[in-house]
Amino acid sequence: MEDKKRSEYIKNVLKKMPIGWLTTTTHRLDIYNEDLAKTQFLNQFESLYHENNYERTALHNLPTAYDYIRLGHPLSCVLEWEIAHSNTLNPENVISFSSRTAPILAILRKNLLAAKNTQIVYTNRLPDHFDAQLIKNVYGYEFELKQVETIESITDFEGSTVYISQNDNLHDIELIPNIDFFISTHPQLGSIILVNDTQDESYISEIQHVRRRETIAMTPANCLAALNLLIDNSFVIKQDSQVNANKTRVETILNEITNTRSKALMASSGLSIQYAIMMGLIDSAQEQHKGKNIKFIVPPNCYGGTNDQARRVASCLDNVEVVDLLVDGDNDMVESIANILDRIANEDAIPYIIAEIPTNPRVEVPDLNKLKEVLSTERRTKTDHPAIAPVFILDQTFCPNVHFLGDEDILSTVSSISYASGSKFPSGGSCTAGYCVGNKKTDALMDKIEVHLRLCDNEATPLQMEILANQLPSMNQRITDAYKNTREFVNFIHDVLPAAKINFVSEGLAAEGFTPSVFSLDLPTKGSTPEERESYKRALNLKLINLMITEIPDESKFCVSYGQLKGCYWTIPATSTQGTTKEGDKDYIVRVSVSPDLDLERHKQVFLKFVEGI
Repeated sequence: MEDKKRSEYIKNVLKKMPIGWLTTTTHRLDIYNEDLAKTQFLNQFESLYHENNYERTALHNLPTAYDYIRLGHPLSCVLEWEIAHSNTLNPENVISFSSRTAPILAILRKNLLAAKNTQIVYTNRLPDHFDAQLIKNVYGYEFELKQVETIESITDFEGSTVYISQNDNLHDIELIPNIDFFISTHPQLGSIILVNDTQDESYISEIQHVRRRETIAMTPANCLAALNLLIDNSFVIKQDSQVNANKTRVETILNEITNTRSKALMASSGLSIQYAIMMGLIDSAQEQHKGKNIKFIVPPNCYGGTNDQARRVASCLDNVEVVDLLVDGDNDMVESIANILDRIANEDAIPYIIAEIPTNPRVEVPDLNKLKEVLSTERRTKTDHPAIAPVFILDQTFCPNVHFLGDEDILSTVSSISYASGSKFPSGGSCTAGYCVGNKKTDALMDKIEVHLRLCDNEATPLQMEILANQLPSMNQRITDAYKNTREFVNFIHDVLPAAKINFVSEGLAAEGFTPSVFSLDLPTKGSTPEERESYKRALNLKLINLMITEIPDESKFCVSYGQLKGCYWTIPATSTQGTTKEGDKDYIVRVSVSPDLDLERHKQVFLKFVEGI
């Protein structure tokens, strides 16, 4: 009876749900409590369920489930809620993935660090891209594989038992005591993992973190399809007949935009492609430089996902280490890279550099000729052998239109890979898909990256590919238009609040093609002690943001977005994009992202009101 009631309620919710549940990639930070991600949303959703209230206004007023759909969203929470109740579990114990491999890797990672055994059990076959030997060799994970005739034949095991079910109905789940983790996979939609035992609840945050850093949640469109399957077994998932054509079109456009000829790889998110890059390079290093240490050189204050992911990879492999690259403020990226490469050469280790240009959030661009020179310098080991040349991995999300890797471009002679988060300018905020390309020196590396992108089942979904195919052709024009608005806003702020420090590209850099539409604002402060000054500034940051989003609610938004089609987005990196960054490296400043389409005069008026109120 209760199952039927929930099914009927979900059917009504799907008819009345806000359109943003399906289309919005980022949600408001001002109505989001990260410590209560998912639970706060579901607690209030459950109250609506008991009231049988599915009105659009009530659904719209629910608190933000996650600030970014890569991590989760209203529809993923509703799907997990329904499956949990159907299997007498807490909704926290059910986690959906776009990938069919990632939940398996999440358990293996947790058990590696806990020195706990794992057996992976299946009846028919494993997911197509699950390569057991590659996972053991490159990721360092240990496990046993066991095929059984029936689920009932699973026996006790000293460690974790992971059961993988592959069928066309994600909801066909049979939990038995000998299964610790039930993973239901669907060839088009992704997967759902159920944590079966209370003693395994310590795994929940670890599984969520893999979803947060190495892959994405099941997409809203696929969650909607999964929910429709749940309430109607006859529901048919529409096949995308244009998927190959869209993929070819996106590859062609990306090569044109980046001035490259390499294969273009499209992933479910920017972090998904970054993970494939890291694991592909590790795989290559094991083949080309067996037994040597690998150093990932990463700015400690860069985007928190990049920083955190690199450290998570290093924690699983004894020969992989993260080296801090100081790039902002008083530190020069080129000098920092030169010093680190000299040291790594002396150690005869393998240097992989991950860097953002422009940097985030300070929006700085290094001297590119000097960067090329430092990366091209031939170094020697302490035993006077040729040192291993670096690979430069460029996060180009802020300026995806700048040419770095073409045959005549600045990094053409240095092994270089460029990648970007597609939720920014490439898709205009319409999906999370990311991509990467390489220069002519990285063809073999790109092959390795593609292997690991497929292994992790992190390729862009057909809908993501369709969105990229539609949005990429207008990207460069949107970048130009957004930069014009940003430059005008920056100049206005400089005039009305000259005491503020604005981090933005110079007119000279813009003339060279660096035209981002994001800037950071270090507001003026006061106080007799450093603590008082910092406290005053942090309060002022929030005062500004709250004024903008209150006065211009249709356009100004408190969130981490960038490159959207419309509006203006405000955040504080230290409490959002740098969430997992070490405290001393965080930036308590305001980061502003401007789109090509907004009421700029209104934004100026409200900012002036803020200045007058200081």
